[in-house]
Amino acid sequence: MDLKYQKRIAAMLLKAGRSRVRLAHDKEVDEAITREDVRKLIKKGLITKEYKKGTSRWHANRLLKQKKKSLRKGAGSRKGKSGSRKGKKDVWIRKIRALRKLLKGLLDSDMIEKPVYKKMYMMAKGNAFRNKRHMIFYLKENNLMRKPSKGDLKVRG
Repeated sequence: MDLKYQKRIAAMLLKAGRSRVRLAHDKEVDEAITREDVRKLIKKGLITKEYKKGTSRWHANRLLKQKKKSLRKGAGSRKGKSGSRKGKKDVWIRKIRALRKLLKGLLDSDMIEKPVYKKMYMMAKGNAFRNKRHMIFYLKENNLMRKPSKGDLKVRG
């Protein structure tokens, strides 16, 4: 028997399109003529609504899992300058903190005097050094650092 009518009513009641309505091959469905009959069949489970298929996130989640492991970050995946990926300010903060910590260590272990410390501090602030090794090289080159005795702090550089 033709179930177009039942399907149309069920679609209205389920608030879905006709293509998403599924009817069971049952005598009760054939005999349903009123809205109330169709409503009862929906309650019984003889008429059901097929749920919409969404876009799967499986692939996206797989990529995210890999990115958490720091994969997929090679040269071919990068867009933008290195300065936009790691902010210039963050790079500066890390560098200046390292330099100042080194200077403080040198001062505390009496490897440099206070006037030299002040001069070097201001030079570091003025971006005169690339890194700690560069600063130590400058100190040794200009004889501003005295050689450590046995009990002094060891400074790598």
